[in-house]
Parts: sequence; C-alpha cells; structure tokens
Amino acid sequence: MNGRTKDETAGISLLGNKETVYADAYSPGVLETFINKHQENDYFVKFNCPEFTSLCPVTGQPDFAAVYISYVPDVRMAESKSLKLYLHSFRNHGDFHEDCMNIIMKDLIKLLEPKYIEVWGKFTPRGGISIDPYCNYGKPGTKWEQVAFDRMAKHDMYPEKVDNR
Repeated sequence: MNGRTKDETAGISLLGNKETVYADAYSPGVLETFINKHQENDYFVKFNCPEFTSLCPVTGQPDFAAVYISYVPDVRMAESKSLKLYLHSFRNHGDFHEDCMNIIMKDLIKLLEPKYIEVWGKFTPRGGISIDPYCNYGKPGTKWEQVAFDRMAKHDMYPEKVDNR
C-alpha cells in the first residue's frame, strides 16, 4: 500500500498548515507524531538542526548550536515540521547547553517511546570555549539498552572535524 491512511496520520495538524504560529517560549506540546509503517525494521532516523538557539540562563546571551537527533523508531515517529517548531521554541528559553539537550531527549522519549535515541548539541564557542553535550537512551530490557551504553562508552573517542564554528 502506498501513501498513508488517515489513521496513520491522525493528529498531524501542522504539516501543510499555511498559518504556522511560532512559539515564543519552550513548547513541547507542539510536537506531533505519525505511525511508523516499518515497525518490523530497525533503522535510524536522523534530524539535523544547524540553526538551534537558546539563551544562557545567567546572562541572557544567545547560544547557537547544530543539534543532531538520531533515533530508532518503534510505533510512533516524529513529524518534522512540529519538531522544527519545537526546537524553535527554545529560542527564548534560558537553560544551560547540557539541560537543553537532555530536555529535548526526554521530551522525545515521552512522545515517541523510541527503541533508541541520541541527541548531540555542538554549540559555537562563547568566551573561547565550546560545549558539545551528548545524551542517549535505549529502551530498558531490550538490546537497545546495551547499544545506548556502548555508544556512550565509546562516544567521541575519535572526534570528527567540526565545521560549524
């Protein structure tokens, strides 16, 4: 069967909506999902957000990052326009880099219940230092729990060239 049924896309209201409203405060409620048509397969879905912004909770200065979200879906998948609006909602949100990445991961875990997910923020330097928080999660009691541990244990052992700074 090609395409998607109305049941599979139930709850998607932002995609194709020409009257998009951009939240001016952290807004996890904007996230939407759809049914994974390939639940029998394990595969990664990766989102790259090269223009993420948030605010320093102490100084109020803007922080800029490239954010990478990779996950192995189970039943539900993230609708990309809602994810874009959700990430935009951090624009005026004051939190440390590490907090932002963990909040994003936890919100997506709650929404998607993925088999596996990782979120990596590569922030541009401020004050001569950059911060690149990485967090991940594997569904407890599954092989993905071990994958999460293994990826965390070996994370960034051989850092790649970073070209966003």
